[in-house]
Amino acid sequence: MKTTSCALMAFLPMAAWAAGSSPDAKFYKHAAEGGIAEVQLGQLAQEKSSDPKVKDFGSLMVSDHSAVNDKLKALAASKSIDLPSSPSVGEMAEKAKLEVLSGTTFDKSYIKGMVKDHKEDIAMFEKEAHEGKDPEAKAFAIATLPTLKTHLKKIESLASSDAVAVNR
Repeated sequence: MKTTSCALMAFLPMAAWAAGSSPDAKFYKHAAEGGIAEVQLGQLAQEKSSDPKVKDFGSLMVSDHSAVNDKLKALAASKSIDLPSSPSVGEMAEKAKLEVLSGTTFDKSYIKGMVKDHKEDIAMFEKEAHEGKDPEAKAFAIATLPTLKTHLKKIESLASSDAVAVNR
């Protein structure tokens, strides 16, 4: 009995470590942080933008990314994976930068940031879809990609119509 309990005691920390570091843990973490940031920045666009098209895009970010975030939370909870509850430090810095801008300066900076963010998100989700080890994470990435690609097309169209220079 003593040997079994010692073995169990040694195994428990490893099991806890394994649950927190699933092969796709980085994807879960970055997807959660990015999704939270998209919602917060969308809310900011709705508040601060002077352009109705930017406000509408911000509203779309809030509704679509809130729904995706809820799906990710449910998936992570089913696997006992703890997700971050805030954006990354870099994403918080981007929000802080946008908070002090106004008018067309805000709009152009927001549009440029959304193009960049969605390109990075698509690359991350495509990588997970092709290389992920967790079948449910892969399925989540595959199911989410069309939404992200639609967002990118919309924000690139907005950038084009508002003459916002973005790296293509």
